[in-house]
Amino acid sequence: MRYVTFSSQDDSTQRLGVIDGGEVVDVQSLSSSSGFGELPRSLIEFIGMGSVFWGGVADMLAKELPRHRSGRHAFDRIHWHAPIPRPAKNIFCLGLNYKSHAIESATARGRTIKIPDFPVFFTKATTSVNGPFDEIAVDRTLTQQPDWEVELGVVIGVPGRNVTRAQALRHVFGYTIVNDVTARDIQAKHLQWFKGKSLDGFCPIGPCVVTSDEFGEPGGKRITLRVNGETKQDANTSELIFPVDVIIEQLSEGLTLEAGDIIATGTPEGIGLGQTPPQFLQNGDLIEAEIEGIGIMRNRVRDIG
Repeated sequence: MRYVTFSSQDDSTQRLGVIDGGEVVDVQSLSSSSGFGELPRSLIEFIGMGSVFWGGVADMLAKELPRHRSGRHAFDRIHWHAPIPRPAKNIFCLGLNYKSHAIESATARGRTIKIPDFPVFFTKATTSVNGPFDEIAVDRTLTQQPDWEVELGVVIGVPGRNVTRAQALRHVFGYTIVNDVTARDIQAKHLQWFKGKSLDGFCPIGPCVVTSDEFGEPGGKRITLRVNGETKQDANTSELIFPVDVIIEQLSEGLTLEAGDIIATGTPEGIGLGQTPPQFLQNGDLIEAEIEGIGIMRNRVRDIG
């Protein structure tokens, strides 16, 4: 299944939807025929109901959607929000998780190249979350170097602590796209990653969350990013230094992962800082972030300040 969060043109209330062909179906419109009573109104609430509930709803949707005519909305008639518009916790992120990017990043900064021995974790603030087709507002009084980073996003479904690698993927609800937009000059000034990556709107997520059963093995998926139609990043998730199961194992050591937590697994080479000369996002630029099996996000840069 492919779940989204959306609002209609005549009602700004955010709703949980499921993609069916070229339409989004309001999950609430299926409550009367679900056998579960009133269905959840948000994806975070849905995930929190647990894996038995997800499976039951998936079976119901497979049966009911082909004949269900109400609550349907064409893609171009809705506003797409981030699937989880305000996560309960910061987004967990990984740095330097593709060998090519680790080399690129070190070279751009004139540093000795070192491939990490353990996952490099940091976070982005929840207020950085943005919609998959919304503008990215860049305050030019704060940064002149906004950069792009397409990443595979992992949405935790089953809570856990000290999760083993063998069990890790069973804790995943689904997968999405994350663009870890980064203000490189702020990053350099503060000598750490959190601030330059957490400006408001600097984390588009979406356009949907594809459940793990439909997405399949998270390795082997093509991951790309284009700016104004020009390909900047083009790699495969099989190139992750630390794959998803290892990330979950390492992150959950002594740290409880909860339903709805989001993990951004790192970006491949091709960031703006690594171009010769470096290139950064300009007013009006269109960023297209795409992952095989999930879809495409399109965000345009808009200068403010």
